[in-house]
Amino acid sequence: MRCSFPVALAALLILTAASSADERFPLPAALEPNVAFWTRIYAEVPSDRGLIHDSRHLGVVYETIELPQTLSRRASERRLERRKEHYISILRALARSDRRGLDAEHRRVLALWPPDVASKTLEEAARRVRFQRGLADRFRDGVIRSGQWETHIQQVLQERGLPAELAALPHVESSYNPTAVSHAGAAGLWQFTRSTGKRFLRVDHVLDERFDPHLASVAAARLLAENFDRTGSWPLAITAYNHGAGGMERAVRQVGSRDMGVISERYKARTFGFASRNFYAEFLAALHVERNATAYFGELQPAVAPQRERVVTDAFYTADALAQVFGVDKALLRELNPPLRSSVWRGQKRVPAGYPLLLPKVADRPPAAELLAAIPAAQRHAKQRRDQRYRVNRGDTLSRIAARFGVSERSLVAANNLRSRHRIRVGQVLKIPDSGVRVASRGRGVKADPNWVGSRYRVQRGETLWSISRRVGVPVSKLAAANRIDRPDQIRVGQELVVP
Repeated sequence: MRCSFPVALAALLILTAASSADERFPLPAALEPNVAFWTRIYAEVPSDRGLIHDSRHLGVVYETIELPQTLSRRASERRLERRKEHYISILRALARSDRRGLDAEHRRVLALWPPDVASKTLEEAARRVRFQRGLADRFRDGVIRSGQWETHIQQVLQERGLPAELAALPHVESSYNPTAVSHAGAAGLWQFTRSTGKRFLRVDHVLDERFDPHLASVAAARLLAENFDRTGSWPLAITAYNHGAGGMERAVRQVGSRDMGVISERYKARTFGFASRNFYAEFLAALHVERNATAYFGELQPAVAPQRERVVTDAFYTADALAQVFGVDKALLRELNPPLRSSVWRGQKRVPAGYPLLLPKVADRPPAAELLAAIPAAQRHAKQRRDQRYRVNRGDTLSRIAARFGVSERSLVAANNLRSRHRIRVGQVLKIPDSGVRVASRGRGVKADPNWVGSRYRVQRGETLWSISRRVGVPVSKLAAANRIDRPDQIRVGQELVVP
């Protein structure tokens, strides 16, 4: 990783840039250490190492720790925990001692704090030892990737009278990765949660427009404009992107100030944690590193949007039918159209009418609209495949219901907007995405699956004899006997099983 500036100079550049930058994005003095910290994370520290630091005073960095890719996850966690415990014990010892006769390591840690630091402060610091993994290599890749959507995003911002600087926000959210999904379920370039995304986009188990960089950019611009209208300043509006406009209005009332530095230091709320407290500082750091990308990373060649052809579907089609008529491998078609969810690619749902299907541009291929118009009437559908309904009974779990209907737990969660796969209740009516299997009143399946060939069933990747038996409604013992299977692990992908 190339970095031509030491940290001190990087911080100086930030302050110089901030003093001459648009006053809409001020850098409060209280946030200067935070912005310098995130500049290190984005520009200096790669993802195979990180900083052990104080979670409130980001200028206090105890150590840069290496966590090589060759280490297992468990080994990395153990190494990290050992080093964090090292500093926790030192801080507690310093808080209890008279600080005379200290060894070199204790003196080094103490020197990171002001000379008159109180013992209470050090005791509290022992509870705030945190690790932040570096992102410099990912940020560099994000700068390259951003070239594909930069023109569109800037146009969207300009049309709505929004500052061009807001285009730096995806560096904070996703490193400009349009398929990114967070642990909390935020998705896409702009990392919309399901609830926020549904205010501006279609988000369901058939189509999730959070994964469309163009539509999501328009939605992000609308949300940022709303935040600014409610909060009246860009530091507050940007923080509201993470914490909510209502949360920032409460913050202003609680601390009696609109200064983001004051709010970061004084505002206390259960949901205003490390991420929200640092969001504006991260944005300023990302904006700075993006503007100085050549200085930090060397010459970069931004990616160019590949040549694609877009055709709007005029009916409901299966993914297989579209892949066939356009002569495109289904895996490639899926890669080009991430808003279409797994239910579409598994054949449980059809590609919706009116969907702007993205295709690779092929010079000698007839226009996509002509090919679409030539699809036989038998492969055109006026409606989406209907979902089944199921009323939850006592003793049901989502996994059992999913197995019964031959669908995944994830598709059930998405179809019913469940917050958790563990939260279903007796009497609740669940929408079951169409799996091609119809389940009778006693749970016996009847043949209606695209993988059936006459009285046979073709084994798909990831399936087991048990899952197939549930899918076709035949006991495992009968299925095994009909196919002379002695061991359940004898089946293979593509094998055709006789269904008694």
